Amino acid sequence: MNENNECIFCEIGAGNAPAEKVYEDDDVVAFLDISPNNHGHTLVIPKDHFENLYVLPGEILCKMMLIVQKLSIVVREATQADGVNIMMNNEPSAGQVVMHAHIHIIPRHEKEEWPHFPHKAYIGEEMQAVAEKIKNCFTR
Repeated sequence: MNENNECIFCEIGAGNAPAEKVYEDDDVVAFLDISPNNHGHTLVIPKDHFENLYVLPGEILCKMMLIVQKLSIVVREATQADGVNIMMNNEPSAGQVVMHAHIHIIPRHEKEEWPHFPHKAYIGEEMQAVAEKIKNCFTR
């Protein structure tokens, strides 16, 4: 549980709050989103509280991703979707609403009019400059 004991995902993981669970083991639980983009929109969370990707232990992230892979196949089949989006929002500026790490599995259908993220072009040497900054930070 997090410091202020008010994390709804911690409560779901502990079995203390209702959720329509589709998978559960000792470390991970998956359940249907109560505000889905499409029916079958599923959230995969660690039972222990980790705020986001930045602090999520690698072994838990790897376990979550294996479950995401398996669930994506069955969610797509169960909802007769044409594909799925896999998303993880980290921090409010990226759309994270519940401050507990979670991965979205969103079924998608070909005839939907759900826009993709907008694209932005690099100008001049911007791409190389950004790549250099990332590489420099990565090697620290």
